[in-house]
Amino acid sequence: MLRSPAASCSFPPVSCPSNPRNVVPHIFKPNIVVDRRQMLISLTTISVTPLLESTNILATSNANASLFQMPPYRLINRYFLVRAGESEFESLGVINTNPVAKTSMDSGLSIEGRRQTARAALKLKAMGACDQSCWIWPSITQRAYQAAEIIASVNGINRSLIVPEYSFLDARGLGAFEGKTLDAVAQVYEADNISPNIKPPPIDDGTPNESVSDVFVRVTQLMSILETQYSGDTVVIVSPDSDNLTVLQAGLLGLDLRKHNDLFFSPGEVREVNPDEIPAYKEPASGAFKCSNPPSCI
Repeated sequence: MLRSPAASCSFPPVSCPSNPRNVVPHIFKPNIVVDRRQMLISLTTISVTPLLESTNILATSNANASLFQMPPYRLINRYFLVRAGESEFESLGVINTNPVAKTSMDSGLSIEGRRQTARAALKLKAMGACDQSCWIWPSITQRAYQAAEIIASVNGINRSLIVPEYSFLDARGLGAFEGKTLDAVAQVYEADNISPNIKPPPIDDGTPNESVSDVFVRVTQLMSILETQYSGDTVVIVSPDSDNLTVLQAGLLGLDLRKHNDLFFSPGEVREVNPDEIPAYKEPASGAFKCSNPPSCI
């Protein structure tokens, strides 16, 4: 059998007399590859460590930026609050807050609701809300999304700037009041005046029974998203009901959430968020309306 000249050669190969030109035999190349791998691993460790550290710093910075409290120290964006026009259910004088029906046409705008929304869109235009473009954030509820489309059309806003919100802007769930006449809502507000933590009676048809504090949590989460996602932009928030907007405005202004209904939004009403004042026509009579720690104002 023929033997390779390197077969009897000891390591290192350069000492082998049969290898006068100090050529490294193929059988020893894996060792060089291993050495190279170890070198690359060490270099990677050196270069990646500061990268990870900077990533942690960035993550911490983003986490701090996303914190949002009510009332806020300041607002990064300009906001307009819009209640959608009257719905088909509201035109019949019926309470409908079950989220199962929120995308049905029965939850859409009535004929009067379309008129109210058109007036709201024109008011936004007169206020210059979307002169420099704007984002429109409607609830996915049928009437709110229809209102957003009307607002976009009147103000020359591309539909791509309509951002549907799937849960934080749902109409306040009124539990056992579902299906009752709109007059029954007065009982809900009587309970709200006592405590923001009182929930409407429950029901087993899937309709939530939300307290003011529950709504407060939702709209605070919404504002946290908006203040983190945008900077120096205009955002038009379109809600299917008044309670989302009154609780939001009370929270932004640091007002007593028990009195949120004093800021009631009529169908199709538009209001710009002004951190410095409450609209004169909604000024509460109570001098104790200011709350230093919403929603805990009792």
